Amino acid sequence: MTSHTVIDELKRNQILELLEQGKRVDGRALDESREVSIETNAIPKANGSARVRLGDTEVVCGVKIQPDRPFPDTGDKGLFICTAELLPLSHPTVETGPPGPEVIELARVVDRGIRESHMIDVSQLVIEKDKSVIGVFADNVVVDYDGNLFDACSYAATAALLSSKSPKWNWVDDAPALVEGEEVDVPITTIPVSVTMGKIGNHIIVDPNGDEWASMDARITITSDSDGNICALQKGGDDGFTQDEIVQCGEISVRVGAKIREKLKAAQQGGQ
Repeated sequence: MTSHTVIDELKRNQILELLEQGKRVDGRALDESREVSIETNAIPKANGSARVRLGDTEVVCGVKIQPDRPFPDTGDKGLFICTAELLPLSHPTVETGPPGPEVIELARVVDRGIRESHMIDVSQLVIEKDKSVIGVFADNVVVDYDGNLFDACSYAATAALLSSKSPKWNWVDDAPALVEGEEVDVPITTIPVSVTMGKIGNHIIVDPNGDEWASMDARITITSDSDGNICALQKGGDDGFTQDEIVQCGEISVRVGAKIREKLKAAQQGGQ
């Protein structure tokens, strides 16, 4: 998804010409994201799940919740880990095998946005301090790629977590014991929303599609919480952003994020 051809350069020139006129190839405004579709409980046997379509990019996320060993320095807190995988059918350039640097970065950016927002109160995910905690694992699978996997995976993971129910365990005979037939809500404190913006020439665009993604000089992903506070930021690409552009991107991310958050809330209520 990173190889460039003559056709890519022609597409970039066309995209840049349109941006000079304040237009985009798919007719959106520069600060407008694509249509978001969120379906919760997409995987019946998962502890929580969601299917998200962001334009023609599609991601399925499943949440698994289970007892685990705590990290040595955080024995009084549970675990949250997010992963990502691209299926070969998602894009012609995707091959089977271990994840490459782009996929590793994707998982880390999504993980960081959710973790730094403190969406999950991990202090409540403790079975026995320093011995056993509850691990929450959100696994994203990309089914179809058309740009901006950062936001699509983030929305899928967030929606899946909002729909999750956790089994209950007690500490019995020095081991976690499952309490049959009992479930509890995952301790959610906020709803983080990431907004990814691309820079093409001197133009900032929200939620780049596949052709725009291949044409970007730089990108920035900013995550805000329910109070509109920015809690995570990740920059990528060869070019940079000026201070004014970063401020502009921050304002856009909060404004666009508020709209996406309402859709996440609606999906959560519809899945209950």
